[in-house]
Amino acid sequence: MDIMIRGFAFAVAALCAVTMGFAIQRGATCTVAAVDEVVHGGGVSRLVALVEASAWVAGGLLIAREIGWLAQAPSGYVVNLWTVAGSLLLGLGAFVNRACVFGAIARFGSGEWAYIATPLGFYLGCLAEARLIAPPAPQSLDAGSVVLAAPSFVAWLVVALFAWRLAIPLIRHRNVMRELMTRHLWSPHASTTVIGVTFLSTMLLVGAWSYTDALAELARGMAHSVPAQALLLVCLLAGTLVGGWTAGCFRHTRIRAASVLRCLAGGMLMGCGSLLIPGGNDGLILVGMPLLWPYAWVAFATMCIVIGVASVVQRRFTIGAPPGSTI
Repeated sequence: MDIMIRGFAFAVAALCAVTMGFAIQRGATCTVAAVDEVVHGGGVSRLVALVEASAWVAGGLLIAREIGWLAQAPSGYVVNLWTVAGSLLLGLGAFVNRACVFGAIARFGSGEWAYIATPLGFYLGCLAEARLIAPPAPQSLDAGSVVLAAPSFVAWLVVALFAWRLAIPLIRHRNVMRELMTRHLWSPHASTTVIGVTFLSTMLLVGAWSYTDALAELARGMAHSVPAQALLLVCLLAGTLVGGWTAGCFRHTRIRAASVLRCLAGGMLMGCGSLLIPGGNDGLILVGMPLLWPYAWVAFATMCIVIGVASVVQRRFTIGAPPGSTI
């Protein structure tokens, strides 16, 4: 009976991973795109949507605590120079890759096959750093999360807020499910809402899981249930492909060596950075930030600043370059 229950739980978690991948592709979810919108477009909707995903996870964790579904909360870590150094590498890697770890998955789902090199590069970056540099193990915080220490009534306020947030699209659009399946691009808020809910469900069913954390653990020889984690990654990728295909935006893109090398280099930089923080930007947004761990907010903010500065510098050099030149 216990095996059947665990099997059912994993099946639901796998379905959540497929749905998460679908939402990532449909919303073109990406920290690089969010920062670019702030720097060059003057908007903050994508960045706010990413923070909203954290809020959904935080609220869900509070509710899970109240009904006894939260067995163990993820650990937080001390902010130090390694955190900042890792954030710099994470931001630089995302800039080189032209997409964060979310964005790489979204682009793969649109038929940009070179982005499959990003997870591979991420793993190689973690592996190289673990074997060659061997940074000190991150220092865990002794205190628990202030979010999970909140009074019980806060959890029920969150329930009311969730109900209100979900009711808005249902009121505005009668055929909301058909619209979500046929629209080429979801709004950033719709996408990150689905990402937050599906990630939370997966966390409660099989534990905190993000594909970058799984790759980092595998590189450090700390991974458990490797086949299960690999299957969840396959489900995530399958969801992105379904998202691109159903939206009609799937385009087979020729694989070029330069693109593969760029994605591989960007992934390696992000892998090195994530091991120092620790955590990739998916883990920061969906685990560390919801629990209000300072290291996660410092790392994410630093990453965004690095991407923004690099983007401004690149644009200035590109504009000033002679016609026909490339930067």
